[in-house]
Amino acid sequence: MAETNDQQQIPTTSTLAAWSDQLADAVQKAARSIVTVAARPRQSASGILWNTGQETIVLTADHVVEREDDITVILPDGKQIKAQLIGRDPGTDIAALRVPGIEINDKNAPAEVSDNLRVGHLVLAIGRPGADGPRVSFGAVSAIDGPRRSWHGSEIDGIIYPDVTLYPGFSGGPLVDLAGHVVGMNSSHLTRQNSSALSVATLRRVATTLHTHGHIRRAYLGIGTQQVALPAAMAQKVGVTQETALLIVTVEPGSPAEQGGLLLGDLLVSVAGQPTPDVEALRAQLGSDKLGQPLALKLLRGGEPRDVAITLGERA
Repeated sequence: MAETNDQQQIPTTSTLAAWSDQLADAVQKAARSIVTVAARPRQSASGILWNTGQETIVLTADHVVEREDDITVILPDGKQIKAQLIGRDPGTDIAALRVPGIEINDKNAPAEVSDNLRVGHLVLAIGRPGADGPRVSFGAVSAIDGPRRSWHGSEIDGIIYPDVTLYPGFSGGPLVDLAGHVVGMNSSHLTRQNSSALSVATLRRVATTLHTHGHIRRAYLGIGTQQVALPAAMAQKVGVTQETALLIVTVEPGSPAEQGGLLLGDLLVSVAGQPTPDVEALRAQLGSDKLGQPLALKLLRGGEPRDVAITLGERA
């Protein structure tokens, strides 16, 4: 009886064939939203047809857009269209392109997306680097990291690390689940690992901002800081328990910091009630949602507590 059970657990040829068909169906479905982007010499890249709610645009990887004019997009139905750059964000490696006159039909369709990706899920990296149809790489999601900030200071909701191969021209194309839903956008330049992808949450947020504003709005304070130890007696004065704070070493002329009265030598302890023991903590409080709003800063100046309200500016 045990032998019979073991035999029943072995996948049959028909089961494997059905699973293979499922993978092929997922590729076929997703391929309707994958385009070729010719925006650099020699090697074309991939892009995703994306519905902003107002129009269908193309999202691709910023690093593959090496020229801002004379950009050609080849749609899934083979039609070539001259695209216009809407905006770009090097910090998340996302660029948005407008494709005038695109016809949505059974061959060209905006991506269907899913936010339900988990570590261990099987995924497909799909690219369309040329006119000969989609190309595919298959693997599992080994890790999902985030939220975090890029070295540019951009907010990234999540970075996906799939065990797939990103062949030349795959950047800008989608990472797809077994239902053919887009779960991320592939990029070979996003991290130090060759295979990584931006989450749908990041794509959705950045696409909306680029489509609305043409650029990513970034708040800035206008200071340079250095992490220093915060003695317990000084921490007690301002009612915090952290062991480090940020010493202000530069103040940009004309910046919100200068206009708000910040001085060299001030010790920044908290922003909006949140401790600032390091630069990352400070950056986390300088999101675009804080633009134009007064922000409460707690300082130590000459060893004495001081509260300052500053309205953040927008980084040009």
